[in-house]
Amino acid sequence: MAPPGAAAPSEYLQDLMTRVRAKNPAEPEFHQAVQEVFDSLRVVLERHPEYVSYRILDRMVEPERVLTFRVPWFDDRGDIHINRGFRIEMNSAIGPYKGGLRFHPSVNLGVLKFLAFEQVFKNSLTTLPMGGGKGGSDFDPKDKSRNEVMRFCQSFMTELHRHIGPDTDVPAGDIGVGGREMGFLFGQYKRLANEFTGVLTGKGLNWGGSLIRPEATGYGCVYFAAEMLKTRHDSLEGKTCLVSGSGNVSQYTVEKLLDMGARPVTLSDSNGMIYDPQGIDREKLAWVMELKNVRRGRIREYAERFKGAAYVTADPTLGHNPLWEIKADCAFPSATQNEINARDAAALIRNGVSVVAEGANMPSTLEAAKMFIEAEVLYGPAKAANAGGVAASGLEMSQNSMRLSWSREEVDSRLRTIMVSIHANCYETAQAYGTPGNLVNGANIAGFLKVANAMLDQGLV
Repeated sequence: MAPPGAAAPSEYLQDLMTRVRAKNPAEPEFHQAVQEVFDSLRVVLERHPEYVSYRILDRMVEPERVLTFRVPWFDDRGDIHINRGFRIEMNSAIGPYKGGLRFHPSVNLGVLKFLAFEQVFKNSLTTLPMGGGKGGSDFDPKDKSRNEVMRFCQSFMTELHRHIGPDTDVPAGDIGVGGREMGFLFGQYKRLANEFTGVLTGKGLNWGGSLIRPEATGYGCVYFAAEMLKTRHDSLEGKTCLVSGSGNVSQYTVEKLLDMGARPVTLSDSNGMIYDPQGIDREKLAWVMELKNVRRGRIREYAERFKGAAYVTADPTLGHNPLWEIKADCAFPSATQNEINARDAAALIRNGVSVVAEGANMPSTLEAAKMFIEAEVLYGPAKAANAGGVAASGLEMSQNSMRLSWSREEVDSRLRTIMVSIHANCYETAQAYGTPGNLVNGANIAGFLKVANAMLDQGLV
């Protein structure tokens, strides 16, 4: 039986949001992620009061399990350091926990809870059987030697290994966790568990990884943008595009934009941004990949290497990002959360940007997202637009389970099919619930319904 005393949807959502803020103080990113979903779900709860009666959202906002642990390691001088490790196992209603590991000084419980909460809906949208989770550490791999990174990863996995498994929790990479880190983590897991299994995704191609996995988030984001443009009988051909960040997502966003005939003109890192009005072509992109992935340098070197490119040093006191003030047709925020605020959104709209496809997780503030929707910008929220990465992780899990390795063409084809399906699901769901064109509502509602119905089926757990 449903419990008695269920409130009206608006009252229920307002009361639950108040409780979320009270029970999770000093976690603004988590509050923001929850509020965005709640804003979309009122109409759903009006049509389906059973979700209120059975307190589905009360359960969704509480992680099934939160793990925190210390990570001791020593540097090349022999000095001892202590970092904090986390794993948020948020929801397993539709499959094993799935989500990345982030190594960055900004990592804390609130950031990881927001990422894990987003991951639940994102994974639901992929159509693959994956629950949501996220983890990481406040360790900063930047400026660390290879051996220091290895020692940290081995210490981190020594604790984490007992909580994960191919049918329990399957971590992947995220900011600060690339192929190098994944290799060290997997090697230590294999050593401790005495098994070679698909417990991590983003592995090297020679030891269980999948073709297209490094490219998937960036490629998928561009595929999603192309689908949005099709609804207006348009394409990416000839479009000038702004891309933030210069890591894995940004690099492959630029690569796929070039494949689609677009002209990317910007990249950035934590120190500043470059603007190349001539466009970042394949030769320049290859140089950026070598700079970032091999030499681990800073993006300012781009302006020193290529004539005509300008470099602007980052200034956090400005209150806005000059990158978003450049006149363009499309924007692909691919750096980090909340990198586009209301002032940035106003600049993008003023300069005629018609497409915003989010490659990073929650890169737009609530105010910025609302401005895009009101201005009728084609706005692809992160949980839909950047789902390509976790979709390819799911494909890697499938290959590991079958002991097979698909071709690059097959994985890319499956990825594109998934992104087309995600867009169609979001687009049709937005229409079905009375907000045509609002892909934020479409993504939140479609992602919610699959997980909520699975939770109803499985009882009070």
